[in-house]
Amino acid sequence: MSNLLQTTVVGSYPQPGWLVNHDILNAKLVPRVRAHEIWRIAAPWLEEAQNDATLLAIRDQERAGIDIITDGEMRRESYSNRFSSALEGLDDANPFIRVVQGYEIPMPRVIGSIRRLGPVEVDDLKFLKRHTECRAKITLPGPFTMSKQVLDEHYRDPEALALAFADAVNAEARDLESAGADVIQLDEPWLRNDPDGATRYGVKAINRALAGLKTTTAIHLCFGYGFVVSKDKPKAYAFLSQLADCVVDQISIEAAQPHLDLGVLRELSRKTIVLGVVDLSSNDIEPVDELERRIRRALPFVAPERLMPAPDCGLKYLSRAAAFGKLKALVEAAGVVRNSLT
Repeated sequence: MSNLLQTTVVGSYPQPGWLVNHDILNAKLVPRVRAHEIWRIAAPWLEEAQNDATLLAIRDQERAGIDIITDGEMRRESYSNRFSSALEGLDDANPFIRVVQGYEIPMPRVIGSIRRLGPVEVDDLKFLKRHTECRAKITLPGPFTMSKQVLDEHYRDPEALALAFADAVNAEARDLESAGADVIQLDEPWLRNDPDGATRYGVKAINRALAGLKTTTAIHLCFGYGFVVSKDKPKAYAFLSQLADCVVDQISIEAAQPHLDLGVLRELSRKTIVLGVVDLSSNDIEPVDELERRIRRALPFVAPERLMPAPDCGLKYLSRAAAFGKLKALVEAAGVVRNSLT
């Protein structure tokens, strides 16, 4: 029974204020190109500072009792730009400006064939595994999402662009598997933003990105960071049941803040569901009994051995105290529900 309702996180953990200028970060609204100006530490000492922040994130997750942890994504300016900006074929220096919700967002231009030049996150994973005995999850931006965060001036074919990104992700994922990743997760929030494109080639791109992997794989779908997007989130995903036929093992979804109708999970009966039960729209820590109720809501639709409670999304924009408190409450709630099933 100890394997039931194991807890995990989605990816990010709050970056300390001594490491990152949060005023600048928040103004960027998830940067697509590199945003070196968010770092408070000068380049000669930045890696050491990021190592220290990563250790804090690891220890907090361990102290909270999380079963499968990440490195907190302490080295990243956003969930996607660190990996994408390392790829050949993108021009970050002369970005295209897209205006979203009043924000001006610089986006890379695709000016040549997308190609991974070498490992990007492998050392991050190795650092995590050296400093914990917990199972280790590492996250990568998904190919469909990356294809939506650029201006394509080379392929001029959305599917071809997504598949090129998928090949780069697959090369990285294979190296991460070799380095000992217990879970490799793709972050694919854009599947819901373009359900027509997702229907045409989203699963194809995901399958290509994960082709040949033997380790556990996951895909995270979200409606955006709860702390920085509208609190009135949709109550259904425009693209979810279609993932029943993809090769991924786990599907990670938001269900706390958007009050998702969980009946759709019946259509994903072969997948493990990483269920978001922690609302990240504020620093308020929900009562344990509320988190218990959210976990139990899924049990009519998902067998407990296929259910993993988690936060809705990454914890990046919360205070560290709130993030730790929410994770601790999550672990306690999962334990109560688990004990009730024995």
